[in-house]
Amino acid sequence: MNIEIYYEFFFILSALLSCIYVYMWHKQFNVNLSLIFILIPAANLGYVALARSNNLEEAIQATQLIYLGGSFLILFITFYIFGMCQIRLPKWFSTGMVCVSTAVYFVVLSIGSGPLFYKEVSATKENGIIVLHKVYGPVHTVFYVLLGFYFVLGFTAILYSFFRKKQVSRRIIWLLFFPEVVTMFVFFGGRLLTRRFELTPAGYVFAQMMYLVIANYLCLYSVEDTAIDSLMETGDVGFIHIDSRLRYLGSNQTARDIFPELNTLAVDQSLMKRPRLGGRFSGWFDTFNKDETKDKFLHSVGDRTYLVDINYLYQNSRKRGYQLVISDDTNNQKYISLIKNYNQNLEKEVREKTQDLVNMHNNLIRSMAKLVESRDNSTGGHIIRTSDVVGLLLEEIMKDPEFSRKYRITPTFRENLIKAAPLHDIGKIAVDDEVLRKPGRFTPEEFEQMKLHAPEGAKVLHSILKDTNDEGFKVLAENVAHFHHERMDGSGYPDGLKGDAIPVEARIMAIADVYDALVSKRVYKDRMSFEKADSIMMESMGKHFDKQLEKYYIAARPGIEAYYRQKEEEESQEEQA
Repeated sequence: MNIEIYYEFFFILSALLSCIYVYMWHKQFNVNLSLIFILIPAANLGYVALARSNNLEEAIQATQLIYLGGSFLILFITFYIFGMCQIRLPKWFSTGMVCVSTAVYFVVLSIGSGPLFYKEVSATKENGIIVLHKVYGPVHTVFYVLLGFYFVLGFTAILYSFFRKKQVSRRIIWLLFFPEVVTMFVFFGGRLLTRRFELTPAGYVFAQMMYLVIANYLCLYSVEDTAIDSLMETGDVGFIHIDSRLRYLGSNQTARDIFPELNTLAVDQSLMKRPRLGGRFSGWFDTFNKDETKDKFLHSVGDRTYLVDINYLYQNSRKRGYQLVISDDTNNQKYISLIKNYNQNLEKEVREKTQDLVNMHNNLIRSMAKLVESRDNSTGGHIIRTSDVVGLLLEEIMKDPEFSRKYRITPTFRENLIKAAPLHDIGKIAVDDEVLRKPGRFTPEEFEQMKLHAPEGAKVLHSILKDTNDEGFKVLAENVAHFHHERMDGSGYPDGLKGDAIPVEARIMAIADVYDALVSKRVYKDRMSFEKADSIMMESMGKHFDKQLEKYYIAARPGIEAYYRQKEEEESQEEQA
């Protein structure tokens, strides 16, 4: 038998089993089981590396990887056994075990440079494969004592649970027992069968198979799911799990207090072992199976009445049995009704108050923008129009799921950008009136001063919005104010950004801003025709504007032109009036 192929086979198999575990992973799986499925392929990879090594140094490195499994794998298996057997180890004890194993492994890393683990180590080639010759050091003895201690702990937990803990599945106890036996044998007795190769990789793979079987059952037997831990701890709600063959899977203490027969029923036993209990439950299940809307039943104990709510027990999408949720209905119904009414009134009040705040916030934003615009005698109505054009552009952009996903353009993004658009020129509040209200074109010096409105706008908005809870709107508003005059070719201001370095919201704003400037009348120019404006916009795609936005601009253009025609008509009617 080719030893290298043997080790490679079990490494690949262990890696495949770990992949299956990842596919099966459920929130109920604890960290120890996950670490087991990580360490086994790593240790088996060490055996492959050892078989492929060409010199002593490579063989030592492979051996150190193998001992990663030896030092920690049995420890985590022991922790996993205690967890599955519902036995809590003292925190100081488990921490001490981890520290000791870690200390031993640090000594393993000194192989070849110190005498603590191997006093001497050398290598020879036999049949083309490197074979290590070792003289064991004192820590190697500690290592074997530690392994023996972990195995004893694991067996003790298994035996104790088998005889004393009825709430632990006998099937899982047996499944824990077999990998423990096999792993112990390959560690301590594998050399009795053969000295040509190690049986440990095969033992590890066998353990993985057993743990996968356990993982498959775990979803059924883990009644105290983390999603309902808080309810179970209060003691107000009882939970019972029954499989589809009417076998008892588990319950919490509250359920066992309500149904005392459960205390004498072992996990995996049929409910029919207790005829009165089984007859009642099977009757409920028959009614529920015929009509799933009939899922609530009453159960009286003394002067208390309990509501039993039945649902299917699922593993992924597969029905595996029934879950019973039991609550005290005597007092709780009035309490639930009171809470429900209170919550409804509270939610209504919160909605109304929230809407008032949103309206006030939006009006304040629009008023701020109008206040700034009133200082600029050349841009009347600009903030309203650009905001509306941004909305038309976003309408087309959001029809493209790929682009929207790439730039995270969501309905919330759309709402925030439309709301932020009127603030894009708020920095003009910092521009001198002589420049801002000049009835003609700017001199180069005046234009440089005018450029400052972009960074100043971002500063103003940062100061105003720093305490807002709406971080998404704050970022969009600052970016639009700061970068709406940047150009895709880097020739814009204030920072000379290029391409994707310009936030997408500023790129969208730039199209609306420039288009409005072209087709609107200013003190220093007349309106430009839609055809001329469109020609300029198209020529600027890829230079001034983002080429990616060209198709959305083209799609939105008929709507934009119709919008401006309507505005012209409204202005004309106002002038005539």
